This record gives sequence, structure tokens and C-alpha cells, in this order.
Amino acid sequence: MNKRWRPQEKEKEIYQFWEKNGYFTPKIDPEKKPFTILLPPPNANDPLHIGHAMYVVEDILCRWHRMRGEPTLFLPGTDHAGIETQYVFEKKLQQKGQSRFDFDRQTLYQMIHDYVEQCRGIATDQMRQLGFSLDWSREKYTLDPELLKIVFVTFKKLHQDGLVYRANRIVNYCPHCGTAFSELEVNHIERQDFLYYLDYGPIQIATTRPETIFADVAVAVNPKDDRYQNLVGQQATIPLVNKKIPIIADELVTIDFGTGALKITPAHDQTDFEIGQKHRLPSPSVISPEGKMINVPKAYQGLTVAQAQEAVVADLEKAGKLVKKEPITHSVGICYRCKNTIEPLLMPQWFIKIKPLAQKAIQAVKTGRVKIVPKRFEKLYFNWMNQIRDWNISRQIVWGPRIPAWYCLECHPQTRLEFIDAQGHQVQGRYQELKKNYSFEEIKAGLQTLTAPTEAHYFIEPPKQCPRCGSNRLLQETDTFDTWFSSGQWPFTTLGYPDSPDFRYFYPTSVLDTMWDILFFWVARMIMLGLYVTGEVPFRVAHMHARVVDEKGKKMSKSKGNVINPIDLVEKYGADALRMALIYGVAPASDVALGEKKVEAMRNFANKVWNAARFIILNLKSQNAKVKTTVKKLKLKKEDQEILKALRKTVKTVNRQLEKYRFGQALETIYQFFWHQFCDQYLEAVKGRREEALPTLLEVLITSLKLLHPFAPFVTEAIYQELKQHLPHSPWLEAPALIIAPWPQARGEQD
Repeated sequence: MNKRWRPQEKEKEIYQFWEKNGYFTPKIDPEKKPFTILLPPPNANDPLHIGHAMYVVEDILCRWHRMRGEPTLFLPGTDHAGIETQYVFEKKLQQKGQSRFDFDRQTLYQMIHDYVEQCRGIATDQMRQLGFSLDWSREKYTLDPELLKIVFVTFKKLHQDGLVYRANRIVNYCPHCGTAFSELEVNHIERQDFLYYLDYGPIQIATTRPETIFADVAVAVNPKDDRYQNLVGQQATIPLVNKKIPIIADELVTIDFGTGALKITPAHDQTDFEIGQKHRLPSPSVISPEGKMINVPKAYQGLTVAQAQEAVVADLEKAGKLVKKEPITHSVGICYRCKNTIEPLLMPQWFIKIKPLAQKAIQAVKTGRVKIVPKRFEKLYFNWMNQIRDWNISRQIVWGPRIPAWYCLECHPQTRLEFIDAQGHQVQGRYQELKKNYSFEEIKAGLQTLTAPTEAHYFIEPPKQCPRCGSNRLLQETDTFDTWFSSGQWPFTTLGYPDSPDFRYFYPTSVLDTMWDILFFWVARMIMLGLYVTGEVPFRVAHMHARVVDEKGKKMSKSKGNVINPIDLVEKYGADALRMALIYGVAPASDVALGEKKVEAMRNFANKVWNAARFIILNLKSQNAKVKTTVKKLKLKKEDQEILKALRKTVKTVNRQLEKYRFGQALETIYQFFWHQFCDQYLEAVKGRREEALPTLLEVLITSLKLLHPFAPFVTEAIYQELKQHLPHSPWLEAPALIIAPWPQARGEQD
């Protein structure tokens, strides 16, 4: 053995040994209860970041349960990551002076597909470097055809059950990314703006958005506001265009905000939309999906929202209609990806009626069918689930599975289309007019978007003809699914729902481990969809792991320059060192303060384990010892009895800590026992009687290797294989590899 543990020379070889021998692939055994964890799929186009290294929690659980003799499935996969991937790819296009608008839909999709395929292997190779014991024979991808078919069946079932609908609703739209987002994907920031007080004739209103006055359809006051009782039913006048609009009463108006009178713009504000629906008001739009002004006086046509606001305020002031303005600090929604301002826009989108699904998911946690660990996150879960809104699952992007709804152009000739013709020109218009100059095949080949009536036909596979009129002029919905809709079905799609042997044996899965920040994005949606589709919860435990921050406790970001590349640390210190640094001393779901010094300290511990083993193996060699007996058959000295008692206590404590998901404390327990009680005290005490103490030394070493293996699999496996060479028939080395060696038991020893 080398004097020091050299992970760079051994780790790849050890991983190949595990993989080649099939140690990661469980066998279905009806006599045994399985243990299952599905990897939260990383983005297929990205290398792993330090947050992904927290998959070590899942690997610890899998290695522990595997050693306990349970058929253990740790299933890998990657996510196509819709908007995330398209956003990254568009940035690459920008570097070449190009944009997504330069390509037809099919060409752009293929370009992104080819880019992702080039990158997909990077993350999986890095997972191997980190030692994750994943069953690569079952690897999945969210765009695998067999997974997508199940996703489409779920969508069709939701529609048949009246839980899916398409409607003109206010959505959170990012003009920069060119797509809508759900509430969860909108970040809110505090921003300094102005509150503008405007003269609307008999009444004054206050607004932060004067540029949208051209889409006003009413002024609303609270029915309990005594100031305006006599004005309800009269008319106000929109300045600059002198348009008359009604003054109405609605309890949604806040009396003490501004003047207490609210201009109602249903197409550009959620509250206004709700008031507009209630009072059956029209909903004209003045902002396009590109973030430009439309349907406004000529002076403002084509301006950006910011430019229009500046121009409108100036004109209001000239016209004497700007009463005053005052500073205001308010919350503004921004896109979580590009950080640009979100525009509330009215557009046809697909929604899921989520409350019926949420109620069952709430009960699943309340009754303990799903246990959230740590328990404190249950309150957050219930708060969100009880206030849940319908889920917008439409995304106006190319990359991802298109919603399986088809529109017949012959049945609905008024459908609006946008496509790129054979000469590369953008063409827009209604099908009824466009078909005079373009064939259906030309339109279909260059199709980018369509705006169709709400009525659609639903198929799992592309249809050959319209079920109503028999026409073959059908176009598929251009919106793609929200990524969370497909990944929300990950637990059962990856296992081959409904009738595969894997689904029947491994579902429900045992533990879902992820970071608490996607409790709503992903965990809650998996519970809802799992219960809806399969009738069973998708996992028994939802474990929220810690967040990795820098050594000063700051969140990592590229702009701060404190991002840590996990692979750089692995190549410098070894995977075991990084794995242990991410776990050691960390309380459940608290922040992991990670710096290079902590990784170096864990590398030193791996060396300590290596050197202790080397000392014992060298004594075996020098004395030509052939240890065939166990400590049970020996008369032990007091120091031997004490270390064995401490070992049994350690085994019991570690078992209890792992059962409670206290990984940081479990590793700390092993560290303290091995370094201080075993190395510092016992090894020093028995140096004068090494041969006599060898059975005890081996008992403690091998048991310690088993305890440490889930945390530091490479160094422990390397030592185990060294021991097998010198003790081929030892009762302690019953398994061909440490990864499948039996987990130590405490033998009933009391603490």
C-alpha cells in the first residue's frame, strides 16, 4: 500500500469495478421489501454544479440500504429542462449574431436537440466521478418516447375528467424569454417607482402604470367607500383619448390605496381581470408579447413599455391631467431566468384545475402517507397547497413536448397562424385568407405559433384526420408543456407505469430527496399527479436537504465569484473528501458552509483511515499472521473490551442517526470514534502486542469501513480489497466487495 491515499489513481478503477459487476442493479425479489430513490434529474445540457453534489445524501441512503440486504434501486435520469435549456441556447445564438426568430420551429428544435445530445454525457460522467451508485441500466430522460406517452395519457385523462381547460386568462409573461410562467417561477423584488395621480373627470385615480390607460374599461371603487357612493353608475373620462368609461363598485378595491379609485385594465392586471370577469367588461390589450405598445394612439405605437410610460406621463402633464406623482416602493415580478420585468398579459393558455388534486395531496401528508422531513416544512407545504391557483402548463417555447391537442383548420378557418415561408419571411394571418396563397404543407413546415379557438381534439399519437369533418388539415398546439408537468410525473413514468415489473415492485418509491426550494415546484406536484394517476403516493418520505453556501455563509453565484466547481475539488482532493465535507456536522436542511479548507480536512480524514488500515495490514505481513478466529473466541484484555464496547455503541448510534436522516451527526460519530478512540487511543495502546490484538484491530477496522462506506465509498472499498488479498478466508470479509457487504449490527449492546 502507498503511504498516502491517492484517490486520483484509484477512484475511476473502483467505480468501473462496481459497475462491471452489476452491484448497482437490483434484482426484483418478491420476498424482500425494496428501497427506491429516483435521482432528481439534472438539466441535460449542463455540467453539474455544487448543488448537484448534494445527491450524496441519496447515495448515502442507497448504499446503507443496499448493505442491509434490501434490493436497492437508485435510478438516474436527466431533464430536458424546457425554458432553462432554450434560454442557454439562445444566448449562444446571440453570440453569433443570431436569434430564435431566424429559424423555423422544426429547425430550431433540431438545433437545440443536437446541442443537448452533445452535452448529456457530461453530467452522467460527473456523477460517476462523485461515486453515485446509480443503476445506469435503467437511465431515463424526460424526452424518452415511452415516458412522453405516459405524460400525454395523463393530459388526456385530466381533460376527460374536466380538470384541463384552455382559456384567455392573465398569465405572467416574459417578453424577453418569449413565454408565460406559473406564479412559482416569478421572483418578486422591491422597486422604487412613482404613483401617478390622474384626472379622470369626476374622479381621480392613482396608478403605477399610466402607459396602460388606453386599455382601461372602467374605474372601480369599493362599495363601502362613502366618498364615491354618488359617483357609482356615472362615467369617467380617460385622459388623452377622452374616452368615456363607467364607474363601478367592487369589494376587491382597496380603500386606502392612492385615491381609493382603481382604473380597471383587465388585459394587464390579475385583480383587474377578476373584476372585469365579474362585471362582464371587455378586455382590450395594449402590450404585445414582444413587450411593445399596440392598439394605442400613433405616437406610442411600437414603443417599449418603459418608453411609453415616459412619453405618456409627459403628455399627461402637458394636458394638465397629471395631478401629482409621489415615490412608492412596491413589489414587482421579474423573470426568474433573465431578471426582466414580467408583463401580466391576457392570452389563451392551458390550465389545470388544481384544487381537486391539491386536496388529496394535503390529506396524504396530514395522514402520514407522505412524511416531510424535517417536519417544519409541512407548514409551508400546507400554506401553499391551501392557497393554490390553477396551474398554467403552457409554455411558448420550442424546446419540449408539445401539448397533444390538434386543431382542424377546415372546421375553424379563423385560426390565426404565424409561420416562416420558403423564402424565410415571417407570415401572419387567418387561415381563411392565408390558404389562398400558401399550401397547408407550407404552413405546417414553417409553423411557429397559432391562436386557435378553445375547442381542440386530443390524441396520444398524431391524428390522420379530423374526427368531425374528416379533413387532414390538422395542426398541433404550438405551446409546449411546462417542464414541471412532465417532471411532476417522474416517479411513475420512469418506472414504466402502469404494468411494468419495475412499477409493480419499486413504486411507491421510498424517499424523495431534494432541496427545500422546490418543495412547491416539484415535490407537491409529484404528490398531486402521483395520487391522481396511480392512486398511490409517489414516495413515502420527502426529505429536504441542505443548501450549499460559501464558507462565509453567502449564497453562491457567478456574479459574486464564489461558485465552487465540484469536479475541480474531486480532481484535487478526491470524491470522498468532497462527499464528507458536504455532510459533516450539517444539521438537517440547514446551510452547508463549504470552503476548500473543509474539503482538505476531510481528505486528511480519508488519509487517516488509509494509514490506520495500512498499519494493520503491514503488521499482518511482517508477522505472517493468518487471523482466522474472531474476537468472540478470544480472552480479551480490558482495552480490547473497551474499544469493542465503544464500537458497538457507535454502530447503534449511527444506525439511529441514519434512520432519523441525521447524516451530518452520523458522520461526526464515525469520525470521532475512528480518529480519537480507535487511532489516537487504542492503536497507541496495543503497539506492544500487535499480533495478539490483530483480531480486535480487524474487527474494529472492518466494521468501521462498513459504517464509513456510504459516506466515503472509494477509500473504504480500496482498503477492503487490500484486506481481501491478505485475508482471503477471513470471516470478516464475507462479501466480494464492500458495497454489498452486510451492514454491522449492534448485537444488543446497551449504550
